[in-house]
Amino acid sequence: MTMTRRGFLAAGTAVLATANLPAFAQQQLPAPIRLAATSRVLDVNGRAATVFGLAGPSGQGLILDPGQRFRVDLTNDLPEPTLVHWHGQIPPNVQDGVPDIPMPMLKPGESRSYDFEPLAGTYWMHSHVPMQEIRLLAAPLIVRSAQDVAADRQEVTLFLHDFAFKSPEEVMAEIRQGHGGGSHGEPAEGEAHSMAPATETEEMDHGAMGHGTMNHDAMGGDMQGMMQNMMPGMMGDMAGMEMDLNDYNWDAYLANDRTLADPEIVKVERGGRVRLRVINAAAATVFWIDTGQAAARLIAVDGHDIQTLDGNRFGLAMGQRLDLELDLPDEAGSWPILALREGARERTGIVLATTGAQITKIPELADEEAQAFDTDLSQELRLEARQNLPERAVERSHIVMLGGTMDPYVWTINGAVWGQHRPIVAKTGERVLLSFHNMSMMGHPMHLHGHVFQVVDINGRKVNGARRDTVYVPPMSMVTVALDAGEPARWMLHCHHMPHLETGMMTEFQVTA
Repeated sequence: MTMTRRGFLAAGTAVLATANLPAFAQQQLPAPIRLAATSRVLDVNGRAATVFGLAGPSGQGLILDPGQRFRVDLTNDLPEPTLVHWHGQIPPNVQDGVPDIPMPMLKPGESRSYDFEPLAGTYWMHSHVPMQEIRLLAAPLIVRSAQDVAADRQEVTLFLHDFAFKSPEEVMAEIRQGHGGGSHGEPAEGEAHSMAPATETEEMDHGAMGHGTMNHDAMGGDMQGMMQNMMPGMMGDMAGMEMDLNDYNWDAYLANDRTLADPEIVKVERGGRVRLRVINAAAATVFWIDTGQAAARLIAVDGHDIQTLDGNRFGLAMGQRLDLELDLPDEAGSWPILALREGARERTGIVLATTGAQITKIPELADEEAQAFDTDLSQELRLEARQNLPERAVERSHIVMLGGTMDPYVWTINGAVWGQHRPIVAKTGERVLLSFHNMSMMGHPMHLHGHVFQVVDINGRKVNGARRDTVYVPPMSMVTVALDAGEPARWMLHCHHMPHLETGMMTEFQVTA
């Protein structure tokens, strides 16, 4: 593996800067935070389970104060190699946490230092080894802003997992063999759950089109128009095929490491305001967040502010985050905050309660199945960024085809699995459009490392959508995002459904100088 000169310099900047400081200044630097990848034991419905985790000074995860640098010493206390990715943050590429791109995994007992300026908001951190993430090697990463400190509100984090008593290897074996027990319809005999051609990356040829740059309207030209025209026919062809929602029935669904048999009870004040930071760290489960009788406003997604959206039910796919602001009634009481598994009856959650309030036991199975999440992207269409990307000409556009099949269980980007992929290329500083076309019957939460993008087109409809790092693309849908290419390096682009990632649904966004 090669490392760019800029990446090498970024890795050494913190060390060099510290070495050049006078002794008294060095002494004023706060000590790095110790973070450990470790194992822990959970009680899951009365049964002990050994899982992984990320232990900080105050338990699982980290909370940083306004202006605090991400100065962390990560130690591997596990009996196997690991490496942690800081999901949604933009560190120097050498600190991004992808095994061997460019840094190797940490051996058991080994430590590594990280130092960068973090983005404020709701983020998380997790192993970039899919089988380890299935074993819950993940934790919240909350970076508070000055506005958070000044606001008169209580902060609560809701961290969601799906959980199996079986090993990740056994889980994957069952999924590959088609015995995962999840909820999905079967295709007609002889049909595969994919319409994705086995092609390489599609990139608009600006020179052939006679343009030095290409604006957003040009993106809606021949290729985009062709795909839009094809969609109705494809949907008609697949009318007899059902969307694959869940390809594995997990043993439990956890909210802050607990089930509804013994949920976390969060003490709140009468008439108080709560900022609820919701993180979907599940390996393969999409959730709806239902606040019930507590009035809610969606104020941010993936750590970035949006125009306020009122409601009491919002969904999020794997890797995504929601920030909700709740105004509680000025009375004693309890308010369950539930996470509903899409297309199923299972649920988990926490309970907000005033002191002494009566708390009613909540069954882990709802009376009815929750609907599929955002199949028409109606929620995504309602999201509008508070701060848009600056207006500028588009200089490069890529069509990114998402495909795959349930049998054999293989998922692809541009018709290829990781290792056989062709990089999606750009030059640093370029305005780039990535147009995701999902031709499979499963939804794909697509996560790009090292960049923040903005959703600008949904199924051919231009929008000033949310700024994100993970966008959900449902079956037979198109979502286009805009971004400015960052540090010259290899940045991963992948589906955040862990069984999909494990079977190869990853490529790279290769930025050159």
